[in-house]
Formats: sequence, C-alpha cells, structure tokens
Amino acid sequence: MTAAGWREINCDVCVDSPYLRVMRECVATPTRPDGVEWMVVRRKQAVVVAPRTDAGGFLMICQERVPIRCQLWEFPAGQIDGAVTEETIHATAHRELAEETGWRTTDPMVSLGNYWPSAGFTDEYCHLFLATGVHRFDTEHRPDQSEMILECREFALGEIWTMIADGVICDANSLAAIARMVAMGHLSR
Repeated sequence: MTAAGWREINCDVCVDSPYLRVMRECVATPTRPDGVEWMVVRRKQAVVVAPRTDAGGFLMICQERVPIRCQLWEFPAGQIDGAVTEETIHATAHRELAEETGWRTTDPMVSLGNYWPSAGFTDEYCHLFLATGVHRFDTEHRPDQSEMILECREFALGEIWTMIADGVICDANSLAAIARMVAMGHLSR
C-alpha cells in the first residue's frame, strides 16, 4: 500500500498495547528524502456498520468516549482481530453489530468502501458497511461493560439529518458511512 518514494529510516516504540502502538518514526518521503520525524499511532483495521431497519431508520449507539470526555451517538464499530481477509472483515462487521446493538442481519452486508479516519496521526483503516434487514435477536441485550455503550436506539432518517445538522452526530465513522450511502445512492436527502 506504500507509494514509491516512501521509506522508513528509523522507528522507536513509545507505547505498545493490544489496541494501539505509538511510534516515533523518521520517514523519507518523495519530497523529503532525508526524512521527517513523526509521531504515529498504529491501530488495527476496523469496521463501521450502518444498520438500517425495515422501517427505514438506523440503529445508533450512545457511547462514552474518554479521549473527548463526552457521549456520542454513532454507528457500531470495532477492530478486526487477526489476519485481515474478506472473511474476517465481514465476520467482524456481523460480530460488532450483534455485540453492540443486540440486533443482527442474515442479509449480506453492502460494502460502502474504505477510508482513513484521521490520516494525520494514525494508520487506522476502516471498512464501511450498510446492514439491511436488521432484526432484534436479544431483547435483554446489555453491551459488554468494557464498551461504555449506554444505549442503542433506532432513529428515523429525518432524525438522522437533524442530528447531523445540529452536530449531534459528529464522529468521523458515522459521517463517512452516511456520506458514502448518499454518494452511492443508498440514501437520498
């Protein structure tokens, strides 16, 4: 995936955890062949699922986000464990939908493509999906305590547009998924 003219000169690990690594890197670029030093957060690839109900609304989760010290309404998402293959990407999308919402689908998920959520500091790469035909399978569903998910609710499409306009939906993953759905003709304004 690395383009011509890019080369790692040196790299030091500053933080290493199961979820991310913080690196101090010196990298030669096409315009800076002698290198530039950069702090980089290395993360596993992830999935983001936009679950659409038969009523035409979308499920969103309200989740506490420690780095920004607030709660956000967002689509379910999670990191891919192990080798990244088409099979593990789709399995992770189905797993995250079920774990975070208590809903699932037997329909194939529609790929909305991929994107870099914050290329200025991390190499995290997200796979976006639209899940249709979602149905509740666990009426007593309680998200894993480590997730910090407070609530899962269905929002009508009109509510989604208002939440975006009012800045209530403001995370990159959800906004990217919605933008892709509009651009690909899965949603209209």
